[in-house]
Amino acid sequence: MPNLISRTSFAIAAAASFAVMAAQPAQAQSANATFFVTSNGIGNGASLGGLAGADNHCQTLAQAAGAGAKTWRAYLSTQAADGKPAVNARDRIGKGPWQNAKGVVIAKDVAELHGANNLTKQTALSEKGEVINGRFDTPNRHDVVTGTQPDGTAFPAGDDRTCKNWTSSTQGSAIVGHSDRIGLRDDDASKSWNSSHASRGPDGGCSQADLKSTGGDGLMYCFAAN
Repeated sequence: MPNLISRTSFAIAAAASFAVMAAQPAQAQSANATFFVTSNGIGNGASLGGLAGADNHCQTLAQAAGAGAKTWRAYLSTQAADGKPAVNARDRIGKGPWQNAKGVVIAKDVAELHGANNLTKQTALSEKGEVINGRFDTPNRHDVVTGTQPDGTAFPAGDDRTCKNWTSSTQGSAIVGHSDRIGLRDDDASKSWNSSHASRGPDGGCSQADLKSTGGDGLMYCFAAN
């Protein structure tokens, strides 16, 4: 009997030790992440509190995943308005390279990010290392707000493409990209990670319900800028 108890205790201790060791690499990988898609939106449609509010959301999620030591920025552009110049998403995110929570490099620099990058449904992971629901999942959450042209620059002033520079949850429109690179058609826009189509819906285009109606959830891309 003592031998049986000893063997049982050893087995329990070994299993617990294995569980701890198995959990450690995942946490370490998340801590080394320099890119992720937010696992959730702020919850107020495209009213993000401007760029500062969006950056704070990225930083908060990164902190929870163990990667809060870096400076995180939301991949968002703003349009020139009220005497303030436009801001280009590509200019906010550092120089790269960027890797996801699993350590897979999605782009080595800004040029590659806006060219032949490695962004797919399997690599555009959340800060938790999870795959984001795509075109053929329920619910579809692949629309990621960017307000950005394909080259990462802001749209000209005029037609709203940023839900009033990320302050509106009613009237307006925001350009979104497809995190899974799949859309309704076999064209460049449908396959674009950062500039696929404009948001729309019965509330005016910028509400949480509007974003969900076209396959989104108010998610954002976050990059470590340092």
